[in-house]
Amino acid sequence: MSRQPILISNVELANGSVTNIVLENQVITQIGAVPAGNYDQIDGTGLKALSGFVDLHTHLREPGLEQSETILTGSKAAAVGGYTCVHAMANTNPVADSSAVVEQVLALGNNAGYVQVQPIGAVTKNLEGKALADLGRMNKSLAKVAIFSDDGKCVSDSLLMRRALEYVKAFDGVIAQHAQDPQLTQNAQMNEGELSLRLGLTGWPQVAETSIIARDVLLAEELDSKLHICHLSTKGSVEIIRWAKARGIKVTAEVTPHHLLLTEDLAADYNPIYKVNPPLRTKEDVMALREAVADGTIDIVATDHAPHQAEAKDCEWAEAAFGMVGLESAASIVQTTLVDTGLISWEKFEQIMSRKPAQISGLSNQGQALEVGSFANIVLIDPKASSVVSGETQSKSNNNPYLGMTLSGKVIHTIFNGVITVRKSQAQQIGNHNAA
Repeated sequence: MSRQPILISNVELANGSVTNIVLENQVITQIGAVPAGNYDQIDGTGLKALSGFVDLHTHLREPGLEQSETILTGSKAAAVGGYTCVHAMANTNPVADSSAVVEQVLALGNNAGYVQVQPIGAVTKNLEGKALADLGRMNKSLAKVAIFSDDGKCVSDSLLMRRALEYVKAFDGVIAQHAQDPQLTQNAQMNEGELSLRLGLTGWPQVAETSIIARDVLLAEELDSKLHICHLSTKGSVEIIRWAKARGIKVTAEVTPHHLLLTEDLAADYNPIYKVNPPLRTKEDVMALREAVADGTIDIVATDHAPHQAEAKDCEWAEAAFGMVGLESAASIVQTTLVDTGLISWEKFEQIMSRKPAQISGLSNQGQALEVGSFANIVLIDPKASSVVSGETQSKSNNNPYLGMTLSGKVIHTIFNGVITVRKSQAQQIGNHNAA
């Protein structure tokens, strides 16, 4: 269907140059001088135009857990956060361990229309860690699954992990590992250390993460397969990834916004909003993670958006669910922790939020440079704005650890496949869906 062309005028690109951009029929058709015409105009003065963000780690909860999130509400939250693509994790009910479920997720995402929803398939059947799921069939399905993860659980069996890495190599797939040794984290509640002892909460040792990463990079090296490490959280993990990359091992890694900003000290008052897996770590870990993003050891920022109903957090710490929402605040946290501190440039920002995640997933239609012929997936942000995080959200859940914090930057407009999904920071009506 033909739509009115969009003109973004006087907008600044990641490299600092100011230009005009015309979008028509889902692609960028003009950059620079603009011919006369009838345009849907967006004034880009003072705004940054970047490739639409790509999240490699999102929990959309559907099917089966719609009380916490749906693909529609999660997609809206993603669009408001500047995303044009999210990867839906497999820990749904039923688990996304078959072509039928991943195709259902794909269809629901297409129907929502706010972002591209790319399913991630489970590594093992029903996330039980006992037998491989049908990875090949999910890859050949309409969903074209390329990334597989049991996220929420670790593929702790070494032989099974080896077989998974070997299997996906046949179609250039990726195994994304939730690095958590289950034996070392039984009943673990927070980062292991002096504070956990003082609070009387079972500690979560850092070696539970580093030991799994060390094993898996060696397996990936032996098989020459692609490995991705989810939500890296410790200084020791950074050192292992740095070592592995120096050896040429095909490993990539992500860090979450919350691990770039928050520390274990927030657990001191037993507020379960700060309970997350992996747990918040020390200030030393936070700074190591930031430096690792800056030097390229950590490839991307991924949200691990994990919505929960209020009652899952409105309880004692030990009974509370792990997880935080993150889609709507991620870009501001990355700007606050990495750009404003001088650790990275806006070009690097675009790399870790858009370019590289799309590359890891093998998506040719996302993360493209903003140039003539590229798909019209664009986010416009105001880098000079700042705002106090409120409870207003497109998500069905509000387990938000940033409430009341002042963060830099604000997503103003999001354009997905040439359609304005967010205008002036408000989700627009797409198809038959309501924006509210």
